[in-house]
Amino acid sequence: MTELPYQILRPVRQDTAVVFASPHSGRRYSGEFLKQTVLDEHAIRSSEDAFVDMLFQDAADFGAPFIHSRTPRAYVDLNRSADELDGALLHNVPKTRSNPRVASGLGVIPRVVARGQAIYRGKLQKSVAQHRLDACWHPYHNALSDLLAETADLYDRAILIDCHSMPHEALDSLSHSGAKRPDIVIGDRFGSSCAPHITTRVAEAFRAKGFTVSHNLPFAGAYIVQHYGRPSLHRHALQIEIDRRLYMDEVTIQPNADFKSFRGTLNDIIKEITAIGRSNQSLLAAE
Repeated sequence: MTELPYQILRPVRQDTAVVFASPHSGRRYSGEFLKQTVLDEHAIRSSEDAFVDMLFQDAADFGAPFIHSRTPRAYVDLNRSADELDGALLHNVPKTRSNPRVASGLGVIPRVVARGQAIYRGKLQKSVAQHRLDACWHPYHNALSDLLAETADLYDRAILIDCHSMPHEALDSLSHSGAKRPDIVIGDRFGSSCAPHITTRVAEAFRAKGFTVSHNLPFAGAYIVQHYGRPSLHRHALQIEIDRRLYMDEVTIQPNADFKSFRGTLNDIIKEITAIGRSNQSLLAAE
């Protein structure tokens, strides 16, 4: 039996409107893909949200489903639209400068990983991209859409928590500006993807555990929260970015000595977040 490109961990009984997801923590690098790339097995992982699936895997214990990709971000980026194709990488696709993500090599089929390292020596056929979309992108988003629809049927709303991690160096610009370096960045597309009271409560859950939290700076959220967040329809989507240095060694790509402790703290936060999805009707009316 062919393994699905994602895994869903379901609670015995879902009792919250919250759904957790991790689209970038996949680490199933096939031999075929490793033959295509000019990078070694370590470098190819540099843009992976390593171990985020492990950090959030206990969400089901708190009544919330959790979906995570098995597909590596370097293979296909699930946090991009399926039409964000890169003409600098793919034959028979026009080049674009209007989309800065694609222009920088970070389209749905990435051309580069972290620090601008090229993944391939040359260009790929467009059919290669279509195969990856059909095999990985569409199944993941179909499953996520179904989870959110099921949740909305149960609770008349759905709250997607899209879970990511960020390189520690990605926050250097903030520290250089004199601002306090955040541990957590919460993105809601500047209020367009999630009701403010939900964003506030998630931020408070992290701050209560001593973390410094930034809102939409430097990451406001990408395709997933933009696509699934529809507050007017009681569909909310929030992106969480965690500083990787809190739980892993970014050089070796291994959990660090604080991993177990951080995961325990995060479980306390997950518990608080799932409680938002059990809030009374007054909160529902506020949406």
